[in-house]
Amino acid sequence: MPDFDMLVLGSGPGGQKAAIAAAKLGRRVAVVDRPDMVGGVSIHTGTIPSKTLREAVLYLTGLTQRDLYGQSYRLKDDITIGDLTARTQHVVGREVDVIRNQLSRNQISLYAGIGRFVDAHTVAVREADGQDQLLTAEHIVIATGTRPARPESVAFDGQTILDSDNVLTLEGVPRSMVIVGAGVIGMEYASMFAALGSKVTVVEKRAGMLDMCDVEVIESLKYHLRDLAVAFRFGETVASVERHARGTLTVLESGKKIPADAVLYSAGRQGLTDELDLDKAGLTADPRGRITVDEHYRTEVPHIYAVGDVIGFPALAATSMEQGRSAAYHAFGEPVGQMDHLQPIGIYTIPEISFVGRTEDQLTEACVPFEVGIARYRELARGQIIGDQHGMLKLLVSPQDRKLLGVHCFGTGATELIHIGQSVMGCGGTVDYLVNAVFNYPTLAESYKVAALDATNRLRQLDRIGD
Repeated sequence: MPDFDMLVLGSGPGGQKAAIAAAKLGRRVAVVDRPDMVGGVSIHTGTIPSKTLREAVLYLTGLTQRDLYGQSYRLKDDITIGDLTARTQHVVGREVDVIRNQLSRNQISLYAGIGRFVDAHTVAVREADGQDQLLTAEHIVIATGTRPARPESVAFDGQTILDSDNVLTLEGVPRSMVIVGAGVIGMEYASMFAALGSKVTVVEKRAGMLDMCDVEVIESLKYHLRDLAVAFRFGETVASVERHARGTLTVLESGKKIPADAVLYSAGRQGLTDELDLDKAGLTADPRGRITVDEHYRTEVPHIYAVGDVIGFPALAATSMEQGRSAAYHAFGEPVGQMDHLQPIGIYTIPEISFVGRTEDQLTEACVPFEVGIARYRELARGQIIGDQHGMLKLLVSPQDRKLLGVHCFGTGATELIHIGQSVMGCGGTVDYLVNAVFNYPTLAESYKVAALDATNRLRQLDRIGD
């Protein structure tokens, strides 16, 4: 008889939810993770610390209040890394306690160490004293997450040439910084350091940034970042990064040279699978360390599942949680529905971006007609109260059945507001529901009514011409 019904490798969002779901079904469950990484990458170097850092930046710089109190307004003039990390350390510590308590409350065994496969049902856990403890399980869930991808040609030192894991260990706020990569992580850190006063240059080999987002939203973000003195070098590739006594020199293939105090590489993520000895379980990973799964999150070995960032897109904490729960239910024959395709995306730049559904470009490419309704925060009383003059909410509406095809939000609270649109879309609601709904006043949620009225007015004009 195996030691456990389910053994989970990794205690991040996906692994944690898989373990708890299995425990709620009355199964014997264990989780394996490094003693300093309870909660996974999400808690220690990813989602939670980066978003907490963002809140600290917004609070200490007073950036969001400058439309009200003037462009020179700052809560603290000399902001140190210590000021920023104090809040982060507090939140991370509390979250680790919450996770430990949840595992304990559900009678889930937690093994401190690094796990690797011995065979398809056995995992060896290397403990702090160097000894291996063998654990057997009927089902195994791989939820080991990812680490920042590091180009072999770059000599990372964690202080002047760094990846996203090193940001919280910086000794000071750099006066200037080059960020290589204009993806989600790169743009989030670009906006944070720009808000702190760093002179930021973003280098991206593609022609633009965040191409999954609405074009109008991206143009607005560019405008705001340029207002914070961020420079963009699109269509450029880094040839080399040189470290000198007075900082770094980033050399581009075009011949341009960019001096800076620090260089931050945001070159994607690499699956943490190289130490798992996957071959001993009959498994393989692609060159980026990702494991292929089916619609139930089963790997090529049916009793072994994989969830979270280690399986690739969408690589979000929220989706990882649902993947973990679904995998556990499927493993033990519990009915579980498919994850809804309407998954909201949140990007914590300054200001925030969030969307659900399709973009204008995607609808146009698919030859799907649509009408647009827009609400701008400056038209809302709440927008005036909080000092956000630039935020906006955009609805994309079908002129045929009046259903929402996409919702795009840019500005304060975007990642919270998006769930109203997600709910309406998920329930098959139309723009008329938003027109007739009553929203608290003054709130940012009122933007849905304003945008819905704008869209219906445009639809009415179409109907009049058609008649």
